[in-house]
Amino acid sequence: MRDTVLGSTQPVLAISLEPGESVVGPVGGFAWMTDSIQMTAGQRGLSAYTAKDAAGTIAFATSRPGRILSVEVTPERGYLVNHRGFLAGTPGIEVGTRAPGRLSVLRRIGGHGQAWIELSGDAVRQDLAAGASLRTHPWHIGMSDASVTVQLTELPESSGAELAAVGRQFAVLSGPGTVWLQSMALLAAAPPTELTPTTR
Repeated sequence: MRDTVLGSTQPVLAISLEPGESVVGPVGGFAWMTDSIQMTAGQRGLSAYTAKDAAGTIAFATSRPGRILSVEVTPERGYLVNHRGFLAGTPGIEVGTRAPGRLSVLRRIGGHGQAWIELSGDAVRQDLAAGASLRTHPWHIGMSDASVTVQLTELPESSGAELAAVGRQFAVLSGPGTVWLQSMALLAAAPPTELTPTTR
């Protein structure tokens, strides 16, 4: 298996597979694939893309200008990823709903293997020590270590015009762990009600 990032402004992840190798990705999420790749339905909205009788290539395009990060996932180190951020992963990757108490815009990536994540705009990495915290608009959260605690809180009382401009809620990210922020807001036009925490 060999991965290549094509382009720069709005990149594409191209994964070359040898016969018998496969990756998982969102159903219908591929950009293009060679005729040697077979797609089969999986669980949790994922499909498996497998090179059958010959080597082949499957490509996944980002939905917005930005970058693609490759991360190693282990049982000891999982990630929380914005719900549009998962591009593809090796077969051992598990994509679930967020853990209880997390923002509903985040999904947990666990299991064991390699995952490719899309971040919108430029990516800014922040390493948070235990007890340290960072406040951000929820749509700017690209990805974080699963060890990072993410909570919603209300803005102080503001005028109606100010609330209409910024929304009522922001996120507090608390360490220990690493956070990758994205400079391009994920869903700037989405209503604040979509941020209401839910349980698994």
